[in-house]
Amino acid sequence: MPYFAKLLLIIFCLVLLVESRKHRRRRWTSHLDVQRASHIFKRNHDLTKAWKGKTEQLLRVNEHDFTMRPAFGGPAIPVGVDVQVESLDSISEVDMDFTMTLYLRHYWKDERLSFPSTNNKSMTFDGRLVKKIWVPDVFFVHSKRSFIHDTTTDNIMLRVFPDGHVLYSMRVTVTAMCNMDFSHFPLDSQTCSLELESYAYTDEDLMLYWKNGNESLKTDEKISLSQFLIQKFHTTSRLAFYSSTGWYNRLYINFTLRRHIFFFLLQTYFPATLMVMLSWVSFWIDRRAVPARVSLGITTVLTMSTIITGVNASMPRVSYIKAVDIYLWVSFVFVFLSVLEYAAVNYLTTVQERKERKLRERFPCSCGIPHSKTMMLDGNYSESDANSLAGYTRNQMVPEEEKPEKMVVHLAMSNESNSSRKRGLKGHVGLRIIQNTHAIDKYSRLIFPGTYIFFNLIYWSVFS
Repeated sequence: MPYFAKLLLIIFCLVLLVESRKHRRRRWTSHLDVQRASHIFKRNHDLTKAWKGKTEQLLRVNEHDFTMRPAFGGPAIPVGVDVQVESLDSISEVDMDFTMTLYLRHYWKDERLSFPSTNNKSMTFDGRLVKKIWVPDVFFVHSKRSFIHDTTTDNIMLRVFPDGHVLYSMRVTVTAMCNMDFSHFPLDSQTCSLELESYAYTDEDLMLYWKNGNESLKTDEKISLSQFLIQKFHTTSRLAFYSSTGWYNRLYINFTLRRHIFFFLLQTYFPATLMVMLSWVSFWIDRRAVPARVSLGITTVLTMSTIITGVNASMPRVSYIKAVDIYLWVSFVFVFLSVLEYAAVNYLTTVQERKERKLRERFPCSCGIPHSKTMMLDGNYSESDANSLAGYTRNQMVPEEEKPEKMVVHLAMSNESNSSRKRGLKGHVGLRIIQNTHAIDKYSRLIFPGTYIFFNLIYWSVFS
């Protein structure tokens, strides 16, 4: 037993020794990790402090007056510009403006920012350094609203090269004026320009130019508009003169837009054409159906008025005539003339019936003849026409010497003619329609459609 107890004690001591060494090793490893992390943190922190001091010394920001342009008192400093259009957001015909988002980049050389470098690498900064150095004071001419994006920080980048060349880039959204000509609207093309110019420095102090000519303007391939087709972007430059301050270099971003016509075909041209064609239906309606023809004419006139009002509500109040105004107002005139046409037909019909009543009073019907009916025939009907009427036999006529412009025919109806007239009722419906159609309606059925088709041929050949 004593030997066994000694053995257990020795094993217990060995286990304690091994565990103690493991615990000591873990503490040592943890201590080394803490020291290593602390050393790395101190090294990075120290490097940041040292780098900040080197940057200010390297760029010599505090040693120069950056309120003055580079090479002050010398020749004009050249400032190259290039633009990448990110999106063309909207085109407003009512306000005559457009909204564009773009990346605007400036290139110039400022020897005051040059620094020695062994690897010839540039240094990149954000917008905080821009406030301490000189940058070109470029603004957008005829701009209504503009801003630099600031989410999540100011979208400004400054890159300085060892030889003093500077790249200054910003992301801007600008709303600028665009003088539009709507004389061919909606079959028109519009050319708008975004103009860049220095606000304070004339061409003697600052020379703005496109860095790579037409290659200085880049556009995103995904740019698209709902109502316009973007045909082309191009750049130009010229001098602008102000009587009080002098000559300035001005850069232009020009783009041409072609309007899509399909929307206006569906919303304006097709409805107007259908209203004009609907007004022609009244020429085939019986001239005695006054409510039908009057209501149809008034409905088409009011519908055309609504179409014209809707189109003009979405357009600026220009003082000249637009192409769509010509089409709509000519269509309105056609619809209005169809109403006047029925007014003329109704008036002439009333005059004709008044003359017939006077003739009836002058030549009363023959009394005592059973089953007789008197029919008034104007000068267009011959005696053979009167004899050929189904179911009627000629009984009496006014003597030739007493016959006025219209002749009175007394027709007697027999039982046989009654039955035959009932059988041939359907066959004579077309005859009665023709007899109840005025001559003006007959001519209008050809003149109105032919004239409107001729107008459409001229209109689309001129404006398309």
